[in-house]
Amino acid sequence: MEDVLDVYMRPYDPLRPQVCLDETSLQLIREKRIPVSMVPGRPARFDYEYERNGVCALFMLNEPIRGWREVVVADQRTAVDFAHVVKHLVDVHYTYADKIVLVMDNLNTHTPGSLYEAFEPTEARRLIDKLEIHYTPKHGSWLNMAETELSVLTTQCLDRRIPDKPTLTEEVTAWMHERNVYERSIDWRFTTPDARIKLKRLYPAILP
Repeated sequence: MEDVLDVYMRPYDPLRPQVCLDETSLQLIREKRIPVSMVPGRPARFDYEYERNGVCALFMLNEPIRGWREVVVADQRTAVDFAHVVKHLVDVHYTYADKIVLVMDNLNTHTPGSLYEAFEPTEARRLIDKLEIHYTPKHGSWLNMAETELSVLTTQCLDRRIPDKPTLTEEVTAWMHERNVYERSIDWRFTTPDARIKLKRLYPAILP
């Protein structure tokens, strides 16, 4: 925990950007009947019946200090999908960086080994060498600021039925663009000294 908190306290360095990564799944839901649009004095109406239309994966890439994020919409959340998201991060957004300081939870696919499943060893090694990985502790995924950003996405954009992947991609892209234009950042204030006080029970007791 303290490792991640210390990372968040580092001064901003564009050559060593701090990026948080998290992922989730979304159930696509198609309407079985055409909704009735709202009119003055009457809200829109939706039938309670719906049709499941598959699941999509959402990968959140978030640089909180700079107020930048990208949401990658994928079909699955496999190790190979994760590896391609990392390659996209390295080769599209941070080609200039010496190292990408990457914070993420310890999901079983969030490992350097996933890159070797997706790419040739030389390419996997190249990508790994660009990363400085920091994992949140078990049951401590709330320390990952990308999880906070995913919560905002869910509240502002995904709080309704979305029927298919193209619609999801369009909606998420519009949300992402607006937040990037206004550089919406996260004001993280929980520090290591705070953790030692508020989470004292998690530390070993040193008896005199």
